[in-house]
Amino acid sequence: MNEQSPQRATFTRMDEGTKEDWMIIGKAFHDFADGLVDRVLAHMRLLDGDFGGFNCDRLTHSLQTATRAYNDGRDEEYVVCCLLHDIGDVLGTYNHGAVAAAIMKPFTNEVNLWMLENHTDFQGYYYFDYMGLDKNRREVHKDSPYYEHTREFIDKYDMPAFDPDYPTMTLEDFEPMMRRVMVKKTRTRELFNE
Repeated sequence: MNEQSPQRATFTRMDEGTKEDWMIIGKAFHDFADGLVDRVLAHMRLLDGDFGGFNCDRLTHSLQTATRAYNDGRDEEYVVCCLLHDIGDVLGTYNHGAVAAAIMKPFTNEVNLWMLENHTDFQGYYYFDYMGLDKNRREVHKDSPYYEHTREFIDKYDMPAFDPDYPTMTLEDFEPMMRRVMVKKTRTRELFNE
């Protein structure tokens, strides 16, 4: 809940709202939106210590995936997508890629968005057969123009990022990138910058 604005709209139905009501709501929205990166960082910290049976915890895996992309010279938008690719593990356990895609949708391009949303089908190539599933499930996406982009993400950055000895950047190292990438310029923002 956003407690930054003590003012509240007076309507009980949206169709009764006045301009003054919507100005209060708009300011509260922008104030709340300005804290998005802080909330995402806090949620990423929930992955710390959550091993899920893996050799390193989910936060380290995410940091390592982003570190590998950063070390490979990928742009900041791509690196932030790598960092957040598994953020949905906690709340979207059965569809974590869609959670990451929903968070990054306002801030990334179509190809990275598709990669986030569908990466789970691609990573399964390395383990689905051990679980009685089709390891080639990614092939349903073979005709997508983003297939190779997503396969490369898995093979170069996600799949090998379970090495507890890999020199990995910290969440704080990525914070400035997140603040640059996760900015939404809106036409209404000027109204509320007082």
